[in-house]
Amino acid sequence: MEEEDGVDDLENEFNWDGNESQYGAESLHGHMTYGRGGDLNGVQQPFQLNPNVPLLTNGQMVDDIPPEQHALVPSFMGGGGKRIHPLPYADPSLPVQPRSMDPSKDLAAYGYGSVAWKERMESWKQKQERMHQMRNDAGGDDGGDDDLPLMDEARQPLSRKIPIPSSQINPYRMIIIIRLVVLGFFFHYRVMHPVNDAFALWLISVICEIWFAMSWILDQFPKWFPIERETYLDRLSLRFDKEGQPSQLAPIDFFVSTVDPLKEPPLVTANTVLSILAVDYPVDKVSCYVSDDGAAMLTFEALSETSEFAKKWVPFCKRFNIEPRAPEWYFQQKIDYLKDKVAASFVGERRAMKREYEEFKVRINALVAKAQKVPEEGWTMQDGTPWPGNNVRDHPGMIQVFLGQSGGLDCEGNELPRLVYVSREKRPGYNHHKKAGAMNALVRVSAVLTNAPYLLNLDCDHYINNSKAIKEAMCFMMDPLLGKKVCYVQFPQRFDGIDRHDRYANRNVVFFDINMKGLDGIQGPIYVGTGCVFRRQALYGYDAPKSKKPPSRTCNCWPKWCFCCCCCGNRKHKKKTTKPKSEKKKRLLFFKKEENQSPAYTLGEIDEGAPGAENEKAGIVNQQKLEKKFGQSSVFVTSTLLENGGTLKSASPASLLKEAIHVISCGYEDKTDWGKEIGWIYGSVTEDILTGFKMHCHGWRSIYCIPKRPAFKGSAPLNLSDRLHQVLRWALGSIEIFFSNHCPLWYGYGGGLKFLERFSYINSIVYPWTSIPLLAYCTLPAICLLTGKFITPELNNVASLWFMSLFICIFATSILEMRWSGVGIDNWWRNEQFWVIGGVSSHLFAVFQGLLKVIAGVDTSFTVTSKGGDDEEFSELYTFKWTTLLIPPTTLLLLNFIGVVAGVSNAINNGYESWGPLFGKLFFAFWVIVHLYPFLKGLVGRQNRTPTIVIVWSILLASIFSLLWVRIDPFLAKNDGPLLEECGLDCN
Repeated sequence: MEEEDGVDDLENEFNWDGNESQYGAESLHGHMTYGRGGDLNGVQQPFQLNPNVPLLTNGQMVDDIPPEQHALVPSFMGGGGKRIHPLPYADPSLPVQPRSMDPSKDLAAYGYGSVAWKERMESWKQKQERMHQMRNDAGGDDGGDDDLPLMDEARQPLSRKIPIPSSQINPYRMIIIIRLVVLGFFFHYRVMHPVNDAFALWLISVICEIWFAMSWILDQFPKWFPIERETYLDRLSLRFDKEGQPSQLAPIDFFVSTVDPLKEPPLVTANTVLSILAVDYPVDKVSCYVSDDGAAMLTFEALSETSEFAKKWVPFCKRFNIEPRAPEWYFQQKIDYLKDKVAASFVGERRAMKREYEEFKVRINALVAKAQKVPEEGWTMQDGTPWPGNNVRDHPGMIQVFLGQSGGLDCEGNELPRLVYVSREKRPGYNHHKKAGAMNALVRVSAVLTNAPYLLNLDCDHYINNSKAIKEAMCFMMDPLLGKKVCYVQFPQRFDGIDRHDRYANRNVVFFDINMKGLDGIQGPIYVGTGCVFRRQALYGYDAPKSKKPPSRTCNCWPKWCFCCCCCGNRKHKKKTTKPKSEKKKRLLFFKKEENQSPAYTLGEIDEGAPGAENEKAGIVNQQKLEKKFGQSSVFVTSTLLENGGTLKSASPASLLKEAIHVISCGYEDKTDWGKEIGWIYGSVTEDILTGFKMHCHGWRSIYCIPKRPAFKGSAPLNLSDRLHQVLRWALGSIEIFFSNHCPLWYGYGGGLKFLERFSYINSIVYPWTSIPLLAYCTLPAICLLTGKFITPELNNVASLWFMSLFICIFATSILEMRWSGVGIDNWWRNEQFWVIGGVSSHLFAVFQGLLKVIAGVDTSFTVTSKGGDDEEFSELYTFKWTTLLIPPTTLLLLNFIGVVAGVSNAINNGYESWGPLFGKLFFAFWVIVHLYPFLKGLVGRQNRTPTIVIVWSILLASIFSLLWVRIDPFLAKNDGPLLEECGLDCN
């Protein structure tokens, strides 16, 4: 029989069950995301909802549908039974193709005339009439339809992707392809035309250039699909946080880590904690955990003072809606603080609060001054007992709940978020894994006490600058279409207190505004260590949920697209055998979660339903597997099975605190998967890269969120030495990952890591090795100028064409990259300069230090000695701190200055013909000098007179020596025989 391709599925046209509703939402989300409809005759039509088409829901929230299934479902029937085009065709004026019907067939074959079809139509008509009547009754005569879009707003997606305009991204991609082609011809010429009289220089330069090309490819192609994102906080509130109703927003646990209060001032940590406690989020959903890995009584007392000040600060912030909510930075703002403030009492209360904060600062400063001199008997607490953390390397675990359910109310009687002090146990002989170990301890403590499904970690110097930042993240995490596969939402790092010119590229604008946007279009940005909202289940080593294929709307039987599809589907489902309940329970033991379930299991409940001794034995085995994976804590193991969070209702606070002390003991992680497959991954000082890499290998994706107001702000090192040491630490961590089992070059194949995402991770662990060819390449100009040789032969017209084409492509790539990303040329140029400065100093030392650590087990360190400074703004920028990291770039600068002087002097000596070959060498040398200029400026800053005099005289003497040598050398070459005879030497 003939198939009828034009027959519609009438049964499913009006019957949207749960799965199909979700599929329809996905389709709508896709079109709403890009603002486009269908492709009609090759022309993209704008997506518009016909206002005359009634919605199946008519703007009403259906109470029996869970929020994650709410979606806008358009009707396919217009008024009077007129056929309306289904999505994405939204124009009712377009002709509808009539369906061909075989007159010889019964109408029932098409679904018409059957009893089921008539009943379905009558039911649908009655439902539509009731919904229209309800809408008209609610809306009255004027304005009923005006509220319809607002009511349906709660069903829209919570975020959308904004692709880079094709006019910006397509030329960028084209120039990348052209640059690849030009590179091929360039290297063909370079390899096929060696320089015989300078073969060593030619060979070194070619090897360096090939390495640079490979590094460029690893860095460039992960930026092939850059995107931006937009969130809808109003939709989030309509769906999960309606006024007058209990908030349905998910709870979140904040982690703040600190070690040494003398290097990380308690006032800075206090401002971070205060900004968390005052965040714009339901207070019963927020818990703040502060990890004190130095077990300092100063941190403990400062946190106690902070909790008291928070009782005044938090209500002040929420009453007047101020930003930022870190008092130090709020009162330092050089803006009109009265803007948008209408409350008459604001000025007086702000003045009083500023006085309160100044008194709070005095109390914190007094604690810091007191802590400068440690008593011989150690610190004692207010009750006279010794402080348990007097021995930093040998002390028990400590937990103190300052605020929360135990009665922490603000000055207005409102509840405050929970604030918990945590210091994990330290004993000699254990590897505590530094920050990664402290973060894992917080994961376990928070799971026992609050067990929020989401976590946010901040460094102690990163405060919340945007009080709505958590809601921004929840627009992705709680999105029913996107959120299930999101492991974390990463925010860019922004900084305070950096000089306007950002001399040492502290802001990392190129990385955060170009590279990370590119990764967001693939599988998501890498984790950068702070300002990141995690899904707790992703930290537990679970695989990402598999995306379900949408249900097929067709069947293989005849006729196609007919009424019998549902019947066939039902018959097929009936043939499937039902699994026993015991098997369904056991699925939980392998960490496969259902999408919409909210389990509340204990270990005793997991294996219910399997009778007899076999079930008891299986339960013991499964419990042993869980405890081997997560550790010997039944409460914590139970919490790992609660996908939507929550704690045991039957447990008392005292028992939970006891269990929390147990999970931060130093031996808890022995023979478990902590640091290997669970939590923050051990094995590198840059544990953030490893942790994000493991999640992406499990198939998760991450999201890059850039709110208009920066979500978090922190502090960055200002002077050159501190900046180089920071970069050294990052590079050393990459070298450690390179030699580890988790190296992206060979780990994670066959998992969920995408190809271009792997490129970015390979680039993140290979970049320090670029320091070796970079150092050699920066030395070549000086050698060429001093020896008179060069790395290329004399160029012909074709060779000049390829050289010029390559330079043009390099500049064009950078310009187009700045165009689509919005990065300024000054930030781009600072990044290029510091790439050279850091490459020949910090990265180079990281390579050798990493090799010593891996091969010989030697862990070296570089000391920094402060020489002075002043009290002016940005005074630290001009502070000179000598460190061994300054030796390589200083040497390169001197060599190239000497080479320039020697080359120019030689050209003056030899006449006009020698100037032509000199220009290429001078360009090469000036390229090095210009890139190292910020380094030179850091050495000869306005406050450093002694280094300035030393460097200036060194360059002057070197130039004079070079000039004299160039002038004496020809004389010696002509008169070497007579001179040697006069000295009594035989010329032969």
